[in-house]
Amino acid sequence: LAYRQKFGEDVVIDVNCYRKHGHNEADDPAFTQPILYQRIKKMPQVSELLTEKMIKEGDVTLEESEEIHKRLRRHLDASLEKVRTVKKSSTFEGSVAVHQIAYDFAPVQTAVKKKELEKVAQALTTCPRGFNLNSKIKRQIETKAKNFKSGRGIDWALAEQLAFGSLMLEGTPVRLSGQDSERGTFSHRHAVWYDSEDRTRYVPLLQMEDRQGKFCVYNSLLSEAAVLAFDYGYSLDYPRMLAIWEAQFGDFVNGAQVIIDQFIMSAEDKWGSVSDLVMLLPHGFEGQGPEHSSARLERFLQGCAEDNVVVANLSTPAQYFHALRRQKRKEYAKPLIVMAPKSLLRHKLCVSELKEFTSGGFQEFITDPTPPKSPSTLVLCSGKVYYDLMEAREVIRSPKAAIVRVEQFYPFHEEKFKEVLGPFAKTKRLVWCQEEPKNMGAWNFLAPLIEESLGRRPEFVGRSATASPATGSLTLHKREQSELIASALGQTIPTSNK
Repeated sequence: LAYRQKFGEDVVIDVNCYRKHGHNEADDPAFTQPILYQRIKKMPQVSELLTEKMIKEGDVTLEESEEIHKRLRRHLDASLEKVRTVKKSSTFEGSVAVHQIAYDFAPVQTAVKKKELEKVAQALTTCPRGFNLNSKIKRQIETKAKNFKSGRGIDWALAEQLAFGSLMLEGTPVRLSGQDSERGTFSHRHAVWYDSEDRTRYVPLLQMEDRQGKFCVYNSLLSEAAVLAFDYGYSLDYPRMLAIWEAQFGDFVNGAQVIIDQFIMSAEDKWGSVSDLVMLLPHGFEGQGPEHSSARLERFLQGCAEDNVVVANLSTPAQYFHALRRQKRKEYAKPLIVMAPKSLLRHKLCVSELKEFTSGGFQEFITDPTPPKSPSTLVLCSGKVYYDLMEAREVIRSPKAAIVRVEQFYPFHEEKFKEVLGPFAKTKRLVWCQEEPKNMGAWNFLAPLIEESLGRRPEFVGRSATASPATGSLTLHKREQSELIASALGQTIPTSNK
């Protein structure tokens, strides 16, 4: 390194070597390389070659080399005996291996005082003097400022940055990385502004207070495995920080499946390594085809056991706010896997009021805000499809379906589930509605849990089982979507055609 820094050139060391044995105790390389390994067998050991060379050059005598060998052997034998007498400790070892309390459904205080949120909003919506801000971003921050002031219409992007900023004011550093994370894949975040004339960089969240937590946001390289692995490691090494990895589309997370299987889902069970890394995986069926629709929710749910992770599909900005803050305010560390929104980022109904941030907390289930009188059908759903169901229900003259959202799939809060569904116990029809095909999504995970909790198995409403996550035809997508919405609400024809 010193040579390269001084002379600006690389050093290449060409090492010629061979392997004396196979790659494990059971492997005999002579099976496949008989002639080569006959020669290798006859080769003297490296220690013998080094000793011979040193004796020739007068560095040691034969007697001295033998004494060095005996002394080393005695040291190794003594160390082995010492190890055999040491009692094994039951505690985990290593800087990232810890004992922690079990997962707990007890509410976590995540609400923030209005004055603190005002500090964050002020920084997010103030453009420095002389800074040439892009006109589209300027309109966005003007809208954010207006909505925050009115206490209504707070969208997903603003809720996210209010969560970041409030944690930072409390001294918690925040790290976000992923492909296009500065801007946001869907041009919704704009965590970093660039001057339109000289490209000066400006980060609004770094302008709140002198004694605030760090905010580190990076556009990563196009490697899901490498970046997720790095961010996972970062969360282990810097547990105080809220570390977030964001996929460009949730579909692309399959490029990091090894990291998910080996570390995120199982490291605590295997090694006691705990992490509260957040994974944001844009998910939702919107007619963009099989490579831009599914974060493969079913794969994450299949790996859920022993309270190893939290898997959620959130439906409101306030829920997202509380979920992010909960990551750093609870007493235990668990990875949080979020089926993040796409079209909901700009959906007129997917907004929250300021009072939802200054009071309350995270909800594992959300009941119907406007249930019909004496509903005959109870529809359970999660994420984006809730808004499709609500909009369709609005055009039905006499709706008979109540709609309840499952916000957190795992760990599954059975007691709260029963409590939320209590008022709908007399409904004749119980439905689980999802956008994903029957062999995907949450159906196979939730169906037995629902049946065990309620004593009745829900009816599945969604797309038929398919090998591909979604159709590549927008026309077919729209037809499938309207049909599943109609079926869930008990309509004989798509409500959009009524």
